[in-house]
Amino acid sequence: MRTRDTDKEDLVRQKAIEMIVKEGLDGFSMQKLAKAASISPATLYIYYKDREDLLLKLCLTVVDEMIEVSLAGFDPELPFAEGMAIQWKNRLDYFMRYPMEMQFMEQVRYSPLFEKVHEVITAKFGKVLGPFVHKAIVNKELREVPFEVYWSVAFAPLYQLIKFHNQGGHKNKHFKLTEEVMQLALEMVLKALKP
Repeated sequence: MRTRDTDKEDLVRQKAIEMIVKEGLDGFSMQKLAKAASISPATLYIYYKDREDLLLKLCLTVVDEMIEVSLAGFDPELPFAEGMAIQWKNRLDYFMRYPMEMQFMEQVRYSPLFEKVHEVITAKFGKVLGPFVHKAIVNKELREVPFEVYWSVAFAPLYQLIKFHNQGGHKNKHFKLTEEVMQLALEMVLKALKP
């Protein structure tokens, strides 16, 4: 029986992410991945049942890393403003450290695969952030609104600023997301979310 090689698995994951970011999900195949990773196609099937299994496991690995970084040092018992500041800082750290993974998840977001991935994200984040949000509403630190409204106000501005940082702003092609800019945006978000 052939044994697993974790270095090879890491290489396969990295090459798969690079290929999907560059060529999209439609252009991705096990044959192409094996060639890019300089391994035989048969070796890939030691690690994954098929293409779908590989993509799902790849997504879940990226999601686990993202959640681990996003929740570092976070406690649901924190005051709302303090908890949000940690959330923003951690999410920014993740997306700055792993830009390729961020682009990969954007590719996945518009595929049928995302439904399964979204369930995992919702369950894992919800387990920690659900009590945080509920406590903030009870303590009158947060206005009670539908979840989609809350999330759009709480996090979409940060993700848009990260996009501007990576791709250039509408008016300033050389826009950089600095600590000061992030604090300004977070202050506006916190004001908007207050009851």
